[in-house]
Amino acid sequence: MDKLEIINQFKLEIANISYSTDADDLQVYGQDWTRFNQVNAAAVLFPKSVEEVQAIVKLANKLNFKIVPSGGRTGYSGGAVACKGEFVLSLKKMRSILEFNADDSQVTVQAGVITEQLHNFAEEKGLFYPVDFASSGSSQIGGNIATNAGGIRVLRYGMTRDYVAGLKVVTATGEILELNQGLIKNATGYDLRHLMIGSEGTLGIIVEATMQLIKPPTEQSVMLLALDSLDSVMRVFSLAKKELTLSAYEFFTDIALKHVCGHRNLDNPFEDSAPCYVLCEFDEDEDAVMQVFEQGMENGDILDGLISQSREQAKQFWQYREGISESIAHFSPYKNDIAVKVSLVPEFMNQLDALVKEHYPQFELVWFGHIGDGNLHLNIIKPEDMSIADFQTECENVNKHVYGLIQQMHGSISAEHGVGLIKKPYLGYSRSQFEIELLKGIKKVFDPNNILNPGKLV
Repeated sequence: MDKLEIINQFKLEIANISYSTDADDLQVYGQDWTRFNQVNAAAVLFPKSVEEVQAIVKLANKLNFKIVPSGGRTGYSGGAVACKGEFVLSLKKMRSILEFNADDSQVTVQAGVITEQLHNFAEEKGLFYPVDFASSGSSQIGGNIATNAGGIRVLRYGMTRDYVAGLKVVTATGEILELNQGLIKNATGYDLRHLMIGSEGTLGIIVEATMQLIKPPTEQSVMLLALDSLDSVMRVFSLAKKELTLSAYEFFTDIALKHVCGHRNLDNPFEDSAPCYVLCEFDEDEDAVMQVFEQGMENGDILDGLISQSREQAKQFWQYREGISESIAHFSPYKNDIAVKVSLVPEFMNQLDALVKEHYPQFELVWFGHIGDGNLHLNIIKPEDMSIADFQTECENVNKHVYGLIQQMHGSISAEHGVGLIKKPYLGYSRSQFEIELLKGIKKVFDPNNILNPGKLV
């Protein structure tokens, strides 16, 4: 059955179904922030209710077409790419905040709610939703959950997983699962809620989520530091962790800073450049801050530093870190989102630095990362005169060295961006073959006809 016949079936069986076959819409909704796969979507579907999602999934099983669930499409692993004639199912029209329970500090939202929308709602209620990242203005809660998004404050608050109190999911066979329903304690066997978190839309479509909100932190200060070396990054982290109550400890290189300043038309925050920089966010404590700063200067690790004097200045400092991905996006970078245990970060950084200098001498490298949770982002910039295909091939040739080092250190090839299409060939560097077979078996149980996000993850 061709796509026009399928669309006609939609019209017959789902009243007022909203869809688009416009070429621009197919291009926009058929891909995420990666550009390594050619978009080939059949149509974009815009359900407005759980019932419509359910009807679409049941039709997919009946008519044998494939579905790619789509949130804010801010991923970097090709998890939301429709490249084989799939129908894209966008949650864009499901953006309502459904219910708030003040006693439980929980809010139930539709999957299309924007992350920043949840931040603002929590603030209005005198509460706090701590999961945050550069794409919070466009990423959606359903997508955050489907990839177990992390971001800039994992060091103190953890991942998205830690705030999902309940889920409503349309399974790949069109059934409805109501998972955990906001309970704190629930010892009734396998927790399918956590199976859905990080499943990248391969087992079911998250349509609603009950999110746990928390008490806001005390007033936060931000310190921006210019450091002497990669080794200094970890020594200062050890010092800061001892003296301060940290919410974030973010690292980036001088090359990353230059890209951000150029893209956002910002002044360099320091008179002299340094090899690398860190941004610390922490509970206000003037004496402890001076202790860190003075000790770091005395050790020769801190070359210069700035401490925010207002909330507005703190936001300005954050621009230097949060603007990195946006500033290099137009270069179509090849992104490595990798992680090891925090205790292994110094050794890992030095070995990785030597490795990339040996194997990537022809490319510009942009480093940044969430050092406090062991997560590094290594971005390789595509030269203007190189095709996407040739660039991808060059990067993939070196992956075996980068991922081989990760395997040696029992790390992860994808810390927070998911597996999707891009990382799938390398899953064996982080998971055993037996684990991968179990993942395939789980996929088969939930999605016997392989209609949801086929070809992704496993």
